[in-house]
Amino acid sequence: MEGVSIIPFGGKTPVVHPSAFVAPGCRLIGDVEIGPESSIWYNCVLRGDVNRIRIGARTNIQDGTVVHVDSPLAPGEAGQPTLIGDDVLIGHMAMVHGCVLDDGAFVGLGATIMNDCHVATGGMLAAGALLTPGKRIGAGELWTGRPAKLARMLTEAEMAFNRLGVVHYVENARAHRAAIGAMTGD
Repeated sequence: MEGVSIIPFGGKTPVVHPSAFVAPGCRLIGDVEIGPESSIWYNCVLRGDVNRIRIGARTNIQDGTVVHVDSPLAPGEAGQPTLIGDDVLIGHMAMVHGCVLDDGAFVGLGATIMNDCHVATGGMLAAGALLTPGKRIGAGELWTGRPAKLARMLTEAEMAFNRLGVVHYVENARAHRAAIGAMTGD
């Protein structure tokens, strides 16, 4: 992975599935696992230094996003890992911290999702929104604002559009991998 920093930390080394795409400029640190056909776009930072980050299949994390975790506060506590399911879309410059994003969740451009939050299957945090600690976005719900609140339920057409986005990013990642390979001779 040309131009990608893979940094072991605390005895853990990031693991990237061979079919995943990690763009140049990314930094993967510590206990990070990236699943099949997922894509981590240019200049993202995934820092699993004090807890774990797990990313499922066909998930995309767009340019400039930071994914981090919450450390345990006391001995014997688990802290809060960041667990991202399959087919998740995360927009450019998002901040994803110590939370759970179920399969098919959506985090918009520049959105922030904080510790102990949970976005259920098909739930969406809108662009620029701030989901404060401990909040739950239910299946098919759209939350907007700073702080974010339930705005409405997503339509079936909106949820279908998000599912198409997953397919688009898998294909686009393949094209970027090929373009980078052509430049580097890989």
